Amino acid sequence: MNLLAELRRRFQQALDHLVDDSDVYTSMVRPAQDARFGDYQANCAMPLGKILGRNPRDVAESLVASLKVDDLCEPPEVAGPGFINLKLHQEWLAAETARLVDDPRLGHQAVEDPLHYVIDFSSPNVAKPMHVGHLRSTVIGDALVRVLGFQGQRVTGDNHVGDWGTQFGMIIQGYRQFLDADAYAEDAVGELARLYRLVSRIAGYHETSAALPGQRSRWQERQAELGRLEEMIAEGDKSRKSAAKKLRAEVAGLAETIEAAEVELAAVETDEHLARLADQHPEIAEASRAETAKLHAGDPENRALWEEFLPSCLEAMDAIYRRLDVEFAERLGESYYQPMLADVVESLEQRELARTSEGAVCVFIEGNDAPFIVRKSDGAFTYATTDLATIRHRVEQQQADVILYVVDARQGEHFRLLFDTARLWGFAETEFTHVSFGTVLGEDRRPFKTRSGDTVGLESLLDEAVVRARRIVDENDDAKPEGPELDEATRAAVAEAVGIGGIKYADLHHNRDSDYQFSWDKMLATNGDTATYMQYAHARILGIFRRGEVDRETLRQGGPLIVLGDEVERALAMALNRFADAIDVTATECRPNVLTQYLFETANAFSTFYNACPVLKEPDAGRRDSRLALCDLTARVLARGLSLLGIDVCEQM
Repeated sequence: MNLLAELRRRFQQALDHLVDDSDVYTSMVRPAQDARFGDYQANCAMPLGKILGRNPRDVAESLVASLKVDDLCEPPEVAGPGFINLKLHQEWLAAETARLVDDPRLGHQAVEDPLHYVIDFSSPNVAKPMHVGHLRSTVIGDALVRVLGFQGQRVTGDNHVGDWGTQFGMIIQGYRQFLDADAYAEDAVGELARLYRLVSRIAGYHETSAALPGQRSRWQERQAELGRLEEMIAEGDKSRKSAAKKLRAEVAGLAETIEAAEVELAAVETDEHLARLADQHPEIAEASRAETAKLHAGDPENRALWEEFLPSCLEAMDAIYRRLDVEFAERLGESYYQPMLADVVESLEQRELARTSEGAVCVFIEGNDAPFIVRKSDGAFTYATTDLATIRHRVEQQQADVILYVVDARQGEHFRLLFDTARLWGFAETEFTHVSFGTVLGEDRRPFKTRSGDTVGLESLLDEAVVRARRIVDENDDAKPEGPELDEATRAAVAEAVGIGGIKYADLHHNRDSDYQFSWDKMLATNGDTATYMQYAHARILGIFRRGEVDRETLRQGGPLIVLGDEVERALAMALNRFADAIDVTATECRPNVLTQYLFETANAFSTFYNACPVLKEPDAGRRDSRLALCDLTARVLARGLSLLGIDVCEQM
């Protein structure tokens, strides 16, 4: 049973006679934070008291009087200023847990009226190696595809790859100027990536060099202004403190930008090869843009090169996805929508949603100063145009009800304008959500990079995770009292599961809105909130069944009665019955960390149970079978929950 949903439904019935918008208050029914106060708690009486002009405790008493939960719970209790505490009947909990024993969905009831979700995630630029910056979108998006699919929704995962952008102009320019033919023949993707980095670095050098004098001038101006403010403050004008604080932050930011620019310029100027190329190609950025424009205009040579480059680049991406066990139902890149863009602009103009401003065609959204540009003054289309064409395709052709964009938080304004424009354009019935996320940080609390300052490649990150995991697996297996248990193939498979699972879980268990600091030691720890801890818990449970020579399928078919005589047995049963709640909240809030937190708490509840309650050595056969059933259920919940996060479990570790 989706217990939380059922309790909220019953509260809604009790609330309907008090307020019109009962959904706001039923959402305040939640699992209790402290088991001493029951299993669930409703905190809605306090805000209701303010709305109704009544004492919150009286409101709570009134709600309890109308609440019909006798079949599920002991009599509800009102505590403090109006908290309503609910504790499930012991007999009901035991019977419901027994029903989970052979339930393939572990108590979760699929939605009755599924919606079609299109989830836009990962979306790397083709012809550029995937890096750590693609990790969060990929693993969060994949988890949402899995969780919403399990919930019963119709889900289409779409990898909207960047296969038509300015990087191809840079690669074409590099191909014509700097190609190493032998390297290209041996490793086309590696050579294309080198060409992109080379052209990008030379172009960046010239752009940084051109911008630096203005940045220095601005820093000097703002520094002088800050000095004047600080003099006024020293003379007693305290009203200037707030302005000085903001200006001080701006000056520090400018100084940091200038320092980074100087380091970037010095790296090129002190490298004889790069310095020579930079001198020889001062207009390389403009030349690259020209190559991009030629590609978009249908130039036969550039089109032929694009078609030559694309397959091997896509295969390199797919190799990463296979390793991450990530699949997409669709992969319609920017090039797919290119023929539709002119019609998008024409449609917006016909509906008088877009107009020309300073040569560009723009949509102006009320309350926003910056326009949403759909065609630039040089006639080029923008990401905004492509995104609008994508929305029209997804709604009209794919019949999407909900579109989720799993994209980092820095794109927040773009998506706000995109969604507002789409609604005005005629797609108001479709639900749009920007599933935003923060940045992966290194130990220095800055974006995670290599020692040389390059962005960490995703393939190398996965390789390193598996190497580190293998060391842990070897050490643990070699240290077993009766000698190693795992052969070479099993050790390799476990290391892959632990390493890749650790990378994914380290990302997913954080609130996605927050930046997080990457730590190898924390990621692969065998205790604490990590995938490894739960993978070990799962393997530990399967070890119980091997030692006891108990067949799990036979146990389930026997339908053992569940006995909850010990408080830790009850706590574990309560955790297992919350699996459905965790799935639904994860899906509703698009937050995989809800599921990771649930799995961690469940693994902890099992550890407490296992340390307190004998299983194989329990002399009472009925109680022994009950405890074995709880063990089996825990293993199934951990395995299913981790699989919905894209993480594998192992039989032995």
